[in-house]
Amino acid sequence: MAHKEIDAPTGVETTGHSWDGIKELNNPLPRWWVIVFWISVIWSIAYWVFMPSWPGLTGYLKGTRNHSERANVEKAVADLQAARSDQMKRLLSVSSVSEIENDPDLQLFAITAGKSIFGDNCATCHGAGGQGNVGFPNLADDDWLWGGALGDIQTTIHYGIRSDHPQTRLNQMLAYGESGALSGEQISDVVEHVMTISGREANAAAAARGAAVFEVQCASCHGADGKGNKALGAPNLTDGIWLYGGERTDIQQTIYSGRGGVMPAWTGRLSEEQMTALAVYVHSLGGGE
Repeated sequence: MAHKEIDAPTGVETTGHSWDGIKELNNPLPRWWVIVFWISVIWSIAYWVFMPSWPGLTGYLKGTRNHSERANVEKAVADLQAARSDQMKRLLSVSSVSEIENDPDLQLFAITAGKSIFGDNCATCHGAGGQGNVGFPNLADDDWLWGGALGDIQTTIHYGIRSDHPQTRLNQMLAYGESGALSGEQISDVVEHVMTISGREANAAAAARGAAVFEVQCASCHGADGKGNKALGAPNLTDGIWLYGGERTDIQQTIYSGRGGVMPAWTGRLSEEQMTALAVYVHSLGGGE
């Protein structure tokens, strides 16, 4: 039988191991640690019995409770949709902003739901607050290419702009330079005219020549005064709000190459109720008419 060595200062048996003259004592584990360990073992066995645990070849051990977080989430989503259904149905009957404003509960619901939908589907292009970016319209200002009334916004959301939907909003800014319809000098003159009508300094002689070209080539969409036409989606060139930039080089590039962004149609992707809530939210951002 092996001799048990007792450490003289502590009176504790050693393990027989030593490092650099330091001997390891064979101290027992703290009682609280042992108790916690065995409680954990018992708990894990109980968990295996009652809850989903071990995977198998054709599935997993579902446990006697047959618990499923996926089923719980599906039920929670279904309950939430059922709770929202009445409010969503009421949104379909809304034809004006005033109807919503007269019903604070419905207004709060529509804006809250619309904000969530906007964050999931629209914020990537228009920004989290609808502030837009170069090539993506600012939805919080008072400038609307196709109109900012609730019905106009709904139509745009439903059918998109230059999308693949047969009822999409459609216009076309011609590429006057690439097509050869205007010379480089004529384009420069039109740029000076646009600078003039937007209230900025410009070459007067060039602007006068550009005004004549503008009347022939551009006024049918933008209007003789350059204030645009919402029915055609033609932007106002006098208000200082520019989708693709308002510097001379930006305007020249627009005239030369044409512009035309695409917004997808959300019909078929979102429900009617969701599109209505989204329209209400966009209208509430501050720029709705």
